Amino acid sequence: MRGTTRTVAVAVMSAAALLAAGCGSGDSDGGTSSEGKAGGEITIRGCNPENPLIPSNTTETCGGNIIDAFAAKLVHYNAEDAKPEMDIAESIETTDNQNFTVKLKSGYKFQDGTEVKAKNFVDAWNYAAAAKNAQASGYFMEPIEGYGDTQCTGTAEDPCTDGPAKSETMTGLAVVDDHTFTIKTTEKVSNLPVRLGYSAFSPLPDSFFKDPKAFGEKPIGAGPYQVESWTKNQSVVLKKFADYSGKFGGNLDTITFKIYQDSDAAYNDVIANQLDITDEIPTSAMIDDKYKSDLPDRNAQKETGVIQTVTFAPPAVDPAYKDPKVRQAISMAINREEIIKQIFNNTRVPATGWVSPVVDGYKADQCGEYCTFDAAKAKAQLEAAGGFSTPPITLSYNADASHKDWTEATCNSIKNALGVDCQAVGVVDFKTFRGQIRGREMKGMFRTGWQMDYPSIENFLAPIFKTGASSNDGDYSNPAFDKKLEEAAAATDSAESNKLYQEAEAMLATDFPAIPMWYGKTTMGWSDKVTNVKITAFGTIDLPSLTLK
Repeated sequence: MRGTTRTVAVAVMSAAALLAAGCGSGDSDGGTSSEGKAGGEITIRGCNPENPLIPSNTTETCGGNIIDAFAAKLVHYNAEDAKPEMDIAESIETTDNQNFTVKLKSGYKFQDGTEVKAKNFVDAWNYAAAAKNAQASGYFMEPIEGYGDTQCTGTAEDPCTDGPAKSETMTGLAVVDDHTFTIKTTEKVSNLPVRLGYSAFSPLPDSFFKDPKAFGEKPIGAGPYQVESWTKNQSVVLKKFADYSGKFGGNLDTITFKIYQDSDAAYNDVIANQLDITDEIPTSAMIDDKYKSDLPDRNAQKETGVIQTVTFAPPAVDPAYKDPKVRQAISMAINREEIIKQIFNNTRVPATGWVSPVVDGYKADQCGEYCTFDAAKAKAQLEAAGGFSTPPITLSYNADASHKDWTEATCNSIKNALGVDCQAVGVVDFKTFRGQIRGREMKGMFRTGWQMDYPSIENFLAPIFKTGASSNDGDYSNPAFDKKLEEAAAATDSAESNKLYQEAEAMLATDFPAIPMWYGKTTMGWSDKVTNVKITAFGTIDLPSLTLK
């Protein structure tokens, strides 16, 4: 998903042709490549998953990293460049980008010994879509015909308090036989095959439906590793799945994600060889490239499809930020380049829009002047909005990762430019932080980030800003924006699709639901015990490549 262009499906073209196997051809910026021995165990820095480990109810990286290890999908994304390639799917074919036939490889096994069949996908996707199940990633099923009939109104805890949905299943899914099912979408969806490697589209074994709660604590997938144990606030232990059916298996016997509340502690443990890999280098070690001298020949950095943003609380929660002029003023008051230089030692790239440059279709400067630091213009824009109604401006962040320094620097920049007090507010950990956001309890501004789920420009727009989308933390809603996304999804030519998505992105500059901050580079460090550490195009650790020295 980084540094390469993406190809999306077009009409009258076999989706299989678009999912040809793509092998990585190097790792100059992604880690080490050397001989290593199979077997053994290592430890990796982890964080608290927000929810039980159910693929369709996980939209954050703490749980997502675990799910990607135990869950195989129809499509696998190449670690080097995110090109999609077949995994459980034997083929995904369409002639019109609206009717798709999926054929599965026979004999592919779940970790409970049962075979992965067509019904395991159909049942899982229907479960994700059904409003009564309140799955955070259910939104990803929206393109499938009949999704609307599975929805109903009510509270977040019980969406169907006002009455049941018309249906619990989508008419667009049909099992043909044990190894074949069909998908029909409401409208043409040009990149549907590319999306199907996202975790929300994982199959679920029959045992899930008997006891979803038990599954969430010790899940069963079809991936190369299985969850051995999950001790809350301490660790998640993964064991190699001996009967793994796919071609993306791992080398190590055991991988333990040790949960840390502080990135500095994890980093120091790596230096001391008490932790094997950290996927987050603290800002203190970024200064003057200190991490390179602390971990010589044991570090790597790679540009990734990640963007850091600052989102505003929904107007219904905090009306102080409702006026787009206020939002634009705050954005212009942020000196991104200075913060990146001082805090991140130039290991970030100032954002000029809401879509990562690594995605095909990226267009620079979509944010325009509002992403360029100009204290005078910022102050004038705030005055045009009538000033800020209820100081201080607040910027919240999760305190269990390296966000304190940059959020405080951001607030200082805002305060100096606008003459309005700004305070960075730490929340104890990621789970609590996200819980407050999802519960619409958090006021002011809060840090948000997006690690792309699949390699498409659409992924940086629809899941975050479309009305009612699962990751629309600011409750942004613009019918014109939604319509433009639908037009882009229906386009049969990739260039036309990208153009329409760019037009949708341009609308965000007017409404300004979130502040683009910077594009990501992922930096990792490791102990002298491991080798073949590679950073994926998604900014995650490529678990299958890891070996011991």
